[in-house]
Amino acid sequence: MYIMVVGLNYRSAPVEIRERFALPESELEVALAKLRRSGAIHEVVLVSTCNRTEIYAVAEDRAAGEEAIYGYLTDLSGVPRATFLPHLYVYGENQAIRHLFRVTAGLDSMVLGETQILGQVRTAFLFSQEIGATAAVFNGLFKRSVTVAKRAHNETKIGENAVSVSYAAVELAKKIFESLDNKTVLIIGAGKMSELTAKHLNANGATQVLVVNRTYQRAKELADKFDGKALDMNSLEMALKEADIVVSSTGAEGYVVTKEHVKATMKTRRHRPLFLIDIAVPRDLDPEMCKVDNVFLYDIDDLEGVIAINMKERQKEADKIEIIIAEEMSAFRQWQNEQQAKPLILKLRENAMAQQAQLMQNLVNKVSGLSEKDVHTINKLTMTLINQMVHGPITQVKEMATEKEADMYLSVFSRIFGLDGGEESASDKPVAEKSSGSVQEAAVNVQAIGLSSHTSAKVAVTKQLDQTRQEEAPAAARMSSIRGRWGTR
Repeated sequence: MYIMVVGLNYRSAPVEIRERFALPESELEVALAKLRRSGAIHEVVLVSTCNRTEIYAVAEDRAAGEEAIYGYLTDLSGVPRATFLPHLYVYGENQAIRHLFRVTAGLDSMVLGETQILGQVRTAFLFSQEIGATAAVFNGLFKRSVTVAKRAHNETKIGENAVSVSYAAVELAKKIFESLDNKTVLIIGAGKMSELTAKHLNANGATQVLVVNRTYQRAKELADKFDGKALDMNSLEMALKEADIVVSSTGAEGYVVTKEHVKATMKTRRHRPLFLIDIAVPRDLDPEMCKVDNVFLYDIDDLEGVIAINMKERQKEADKIEIIIAEEMSAFRQWQNEQQAKPLILKLRENAMAQQAQLMQNLVNKVSGLSEKDVHTINKLTMTLINQMVHGPITQVKEMATEKEADMYLSVFSRIFGLDGGEESASDKPVAEKSSGSVQEAAVNVQAIGLSSHTSAKVAVTKQLDQTRQEEAPAAARMSSIRGRWGTR
């Protein structure tokens, strides 16, 4: 099975391309079903936002997975494959895992460190899980991606430095006032940026909102969103006297508020600090007003400067998150390997229990005069013995599953204890595998004379090593490490 992601985002494709691949939520279930019907994809999660469309898949193999996804994207968009392929990125295995973790942590977002994408990815995963489009691999992977995001924001300061105009305004306001609680915000103009800034100020404690606009109805619509008060432009001077924070973005020609306006206002305010944010281009607020005592004026360039500084700070935190991602990638791969060991453990237990059951049946058939109590006691003792015998190998295989050469270790473990399941003729086996039967036979023979499973494994692996050295010299060095490992346990 092959973990992969195919996608496009704001970096790889312009909006006129991205919009062709946007998927309405109502069509998501059909899309997932279509991808799975291809037969090449076993698990799938589809993330579609304004900035990205990404298809995460557990595929039969990379080539088959890519072909199925490209075919679906062609049908979805109506765009010829040759046109959209240059805008796609395709990552497999560790690169795909790392990409997902960077996405949920906000490191792949337009606004570095933002948290909205985590909710979007989580929603996409939960939907796929609900309709049965995910299984063990993605259930484990996407849950770990949420862990990555939580660690990123709990263990670093990536979310503490404002990187948008509206958030930067809040950050500056907090530097002027010890607290924004019960502060009054005056919005001049009813533009989108003014609304966003007011929203963030309001969320941080500035509960009283005044809106002044040339069109009273538009002022009222915005004021109602914050349970605020709408005023016309004739009430501007009065509003300035009440306000602690002013946000202006009107698009008017000339200054809406002059130095003289502010100077007169400050006398009636008893020099209570006035914080003004001018996000209009051309500017609404006379830059000369900053010469008035207790008046703090910031324009769009000031805010952009704050954002640039904060972006550098966020990038430092992003470097810390990359370390977290590396740790969680390693933990996920370890979890994956542990999952590979589970069937072997189950098969080993089943085999051991079957042998114990056969032993008890033979005992009952061959030994006469055993009471029910005798049979119960013997059964309990043999069960205890079996559990003790398999405990060591089970502990060993769990540890082996977490190591770098886990696949090789698990393969040898399976052959030692006869867990391969299938039968092959000797002529069909590769040279390096022809000794498999003798290895299993050695293991069974040693166990049969009462030695521990550790000793059995050592003897069996040693025998295989001797044969392998003669047949394939490069393999000898690798297998030697197994002998050393088992011999020291």
